[in-house]
Amino acid sequence: MPTIIVIGILVAVFVFVSSVYADVLWYNQLGFERVFWTEYLSKAAIFVVAFLLMGAATWISLRLAYRSRPVYAPDGQRQDNMSKYQSQLEPMRRLLMIGVPVVIGIFAATAVTSQWKEVLLFFNQVDFGETDPQFGMDLAFYMFSLPFIGLLTGYLISVVLIAGIAGLLTHYLYGGIRIEERGGVVIGKPARIHIAVFAVGFLLLQAVNFWVDRYSTLLSQNGRVAGALYTDVHAVIPTKTILAIAAVLVAVTFIVGAVMGRWRLPIIGTAMLLVTVIVAGGIYPFIVQQYQVVPSEKTLEREFIQKNIEMTRQAYGLDAVEETNYDVQLNPQKNALAKDSATTTNIRLLDPNLVSAAFDQLQQFRTYYKFTNTLNVDRYVIDGKTEDTVIGVRELNVDPGDTWVNQHITYTHGYGVVAAYGNRVAAGGRPDFMLSGIPTTGVLGNDKTYEPRIYFGELSPDYSIVGGPEGWDPRELDRPASGSGSEDTRNTFSGDGGPSVGNFFNRLVYSLKFASTDLLLSDAINSESQILYDRSPKERVEKVAPYLTIDSNAYPAIVDGRVQWIVDAYTTSKNYPYSKQQALDSAVTDSLTGGTRAVAQTGQINYIRNSVKATVDAYDGSVTLYAWEPEEPLLQAWQKVFPTNIKSYKDMSAELMSHVRYPEDLFKVQRELLATYHVTDPGGFYDANDAWSVPGDPTQSNASIKQPPYYLSLKMPKQEKEAFSLTSTFIPQTAPGGQQRNVLFGFLAAEADAGSKAGVKAEGYGKLRLLAIPRELSVPGPGQAQQNFDSNATVSQALNLLRQGASEVKNGNLLSLPVGGGILYVQPVYVQSSGQTSYPTLRKVLVAFGDKVGFADTLAEALDQVFQGTSGAVTSETGTGSGSEKPGTPPSTQTAEQQLTDALGDANAAIKAGQAALAEGDFAKYGAEQTKLQDALERATEAQDKLTGAPASTETPAPSEAPAPSESPAP
Repeated sequence: MPTIIVIGILVAVFVFVSSVYADVLWYNQLGFERVFWTEYLSKAAIFVVAFLLMGAATWISLRLAYRSRPVYAPDGQRQDNMSKYQSQLEPMRRLLMIGVPVVIGIFAATAVTSQWKEVLLFFNQVDFGETDPQFGMDLAFYMFSLPFIGLLTGYLISVVLIAGIAGLLTHYLYGGIRIEERGGVVIGKPARIHIAVFAVGFLLLQAVNFWVDRYSTLLSQNGRVAGALYTDVHAVIPTKTILAIAAVLVAVTFIVGAVMGRWRLPIIGTAMLLVTVIVAGGIYPFIVQQYQVVPSEKTLEREFIQKNIEMTRQAYGLDAVEETNYDVQLNPQKNALAKDSATTTNIRLLDPNLVSAAFDQLQQFRTYYKFTNTLNVDRYVIDGKTEDTVIGVRELNVDPGDTWVNQHITYTHGYGVVAAYGNRVAAGGRPDFMLSGIPTTGVLGNDKTYEPRIYFGELSPDYSIVGGPEGWDPRELDRPASGSGSEDTRNTFSGDGGPSVGNFFNRLVYSLKFASTDLLLSDAINSESQILYDRSPKERVEKVAPYLTIDSNAYPAIVDGRVQWIVDAYTTSKNYPYSKQQALDSAVTDSLTGGTRAVAQTGQINYIRNSVKATVDAYDGSVTLYAWEPEEPLLQAWQKVFPTNIKSYKDMSAELMSHVRYPEDLFKVQRELLATYHVTDPGGFYDANDAWSVPGDPTQSNASIKQPPYYLSLKMPKQEKEAFSLTSTFIPQTAPGGQQRNVLFGFLAAEADAGSKAGVKAEGYGKLRLLAIPRELSVPGPGQAQQNFDSNATVSQALNLLRQGASEVKNGNLLSLPVGGGILYVQPVYVQSSGQTSYPTLRKVLVAFGDKVGFADTLAEALDQVFQGTSGAVTSETGTGSGSEKPGTPPSTQTAEQQLTDALGDANAAIKAGQAALAEGDFAKYGAEQTKLQDALERATEAQDKLTGAPASTETPAPSEAPAPSESPAP
């Protein structure tokens, strides 16, 4: 049995050591070993200190109580019972005297070790240079010192209580405290001193608690608003001061009582302290609140509500919001959009939440590839023009039921970036790709201009074994061969992406970590093999920067010839005075979160800054952290802890800077707060008669799910030029039991473009612009706009036709745009057939302005319908990317009949648009439509020739002689 126990202990120790060793290898490979050792050693130091405090105090208390036991005890039945207990404990007394403190110390130290961040921040704190509005203390006291003081006093109180109780039990067991029939409780002198010492320690610590609680009132979330309110300032804070002094005085009485051997004074003092706690700490504040504050709450709380408004807006970065009254026009006028070409040319028709299926069908190529369900929106410069782009990476999709070799040796990486224009589609309503295919080609580059292999991504396997010596037979499936009938190409990873498993010991360590004997015994592992794991970009950043809160979305970009995942990270706190707390997970949850966009961290916060931008290389997994807000005090404190792990944003390349954007989670938190804190007058804030809320997503069946913010390139009113922005809307807040009014009250946009100069932030980056709409206007909100679409007879009839043949109509994202003096809503409409290989294609566009609804094949036509025949808008809907053969040409996968039908539909649309242009005297547009007509008729002729087998004709019939088109909708 001893041998088995020893072997079991050795195995457990080896498993633990191997786990630590695996972590060391992982951090060393990334160059973040200091993070690991700092965290690990800090936890170890805290554990040792906490263990020694609790263990030593308990041991000393037990030891002193035992040594001071009375030599002779009274006779009687009780003595007989105590003697039995003592005789039973005596053989193991020495073991218990050591074992009990050790066990208690381990449990207590383990609990406090998780607070290592608070400890490190306290010892490395940095001044904020700003003070709180009540005590005039630097904010660093609340952010760094107060949490540590609370942690320390709480732990010391537990030490005093546990050690004191342990000592009292020992005194009782060995006769130092006796209960006699006639004499009551008899306490010997050593026990009296013992009790007094621990009572004094407990009372002094309570005095510290009472004193510190004065400052904690500024963090309270229990009142009408956060922070110390009238009752706190005029009743709670003064009584906490009195209680702190009273606790010290009562502690003195215990010292006196222990010396004199009389307990009347300490008992009286303790009773008075309890009465004071009840009266001064509970009853008096209640009376002040109920009978002084409540009748005049609006007046008395005005000063404190103002503090809350100012500090909350400051804590969430809302103090510089540029608010503009937007006198919305409800009636669309001709040419109303002529001045908004900067916005209308960039209206995104491609919904990144819907077109992932199209990316899968058109660009997946093999079953072992997959795109995430929700793609990302970015921007790229094409021919000098910035184009909004829907982008995704072709990641790995490994069958979990496949063999170990296939899962971990063969299928190791995805391949290539796929990107499409956001503001237009190719023929057939499919994405118009600007980068696609294997090998990758397009206007953004090709396989020679960037590294296309994706070893680290959101869908990567748990672990892969890669790499090999020179001349090694490649075993990693790389990509499909370009020639028909050829085998897929294979590749050997040549980077430095993971710890080495080239020696037996490392293989044994990782075999234990992943519980895999195959990893230990496989012949596919060689001396140069590496193991790649923890491959999600968010997970890697979270591990190398455990002090940061990670954004729920990581997005890919081609940067300096590499695919880089860009991850936003935040410094957060819940200790900012007078600031309202938010539940982080609730604030950032919307209709797009979940899956790869799951909220990375939860908890309450009342302060947030986007202090760090991080990149993760998709090929080798290298992580780079950039201090985006280097002057932020929390970040500065962490940089003192980890001084070499964060670079300056000035080290960012121009190309990386051009893809940095305003983060989504920060914006979501800010819009949640701004729904209430756009009101800056304390009286109006108290009345809460202008409270807003974020609307539900009208495209979802569950109306309670929030509409996500959308990235768009637009030009806000009073903005000098268009900018890539993150946008959201506000509607009135619904009273409990009331009916939702889905009218628009506000529109928020954050300038999301960081610029394109190396190491230089764009001046306008992060600027928040809020359009406040007059309350007397009834401007349709997103939900009402969707209702107008759904209830329109023409729209319903057309959509019913599109649903024929078991096809499914899917509403794309509903975009809100402040153009034409009002609010324009644009929604792409997708149709998907019932086949297994089908995918959504853009078939129609819905537009609304006020109560007017437009519904057409193209955005331009839909806008013209709404704006009295001529919107004046400039749109960008002609496909020119690598995904289309030529503008308007049907894709090669269509049959000749489908090509003919689409071409005739395009011709019919061009004829109608040309006639309308002639009626308006718009000869420029008429000429453009004639060009479209000629192209459509050429395609119709080519398709007809394919059907009949006749050679293609080059003669173009006149418009009046064009064949009758079918009713099939054009893209």
